[in-house]
Amino acid sequence: MRSIGITGGVGAGKSQILAHLEKYYGAQVIEADKVGHLVMEPKGSAYEAVLEAFGSEILGEGGVIDRKVLGGMVFGRPEKLDRLNKIVHPEVKTWIYREMGRLRQQGCELLTIEGALLIEDRYEDICQELWYIHTDAGVRRERLRASRGYTDEKIDAIFHSQLSEEEFREHCQAVIDNSGPFDKTCRQIAGLFDRWNLCARH
Repeated sequence: MRSIGITGGVGAGKSQILAHLEKYYGAQVIEADKVGHLVMEPKGSAYEAVLEAFGSEILGEGGVIDRKVLGGMVFGRPEKLDRLNKIVHPEVKTWIYREMGRLRQQGCELLTIEGALLIEDRYEDICQELWYIHTDAGVRRERLRASRGYTDEKIDAIFHSQLSEEEFREHCQAVIDNSGPFDKTCRQIAGLFDRWNLCARH
């Protein structure tokens, strides 16, 4: 089983690329952010530790952690965000590692793991390659305004909190430029898969 980590800044268009890999290359897709939601569910492995760290005010109906409330508590507060990440991210990585084993047993040939923090969380330990999805900052900004309604202030804060262009490029084995038309992105992906004799399904 080949495993690829897909990373990049917010608004880079990673979801569109994941959908393309799933549809045309038969990739199994794991999104680290969604796994983070799973491990914080009431029976999840990170639930009790998050509750202990941030208090019952983060709970919503049925004892479920209200992610909006929790996000408001940590946004713009590096120490609190770091505390949350140190609880949740190891549990996410453990969950993904177990899922990789299950998929391998089922005969999965291509797995993609997407996350904004794959470099920080050392996913090179479990992925054969990390691919950086690069998109010009101006394009990302417009996408975030249009799709999520983010203000420039919020976008600036998010950009500032993520790795620099140089850091992404230093730690990833491949760079895909997703700033232009998507067919150009697809050709770059096809070129990378040529090395492994993997062809797109039509």
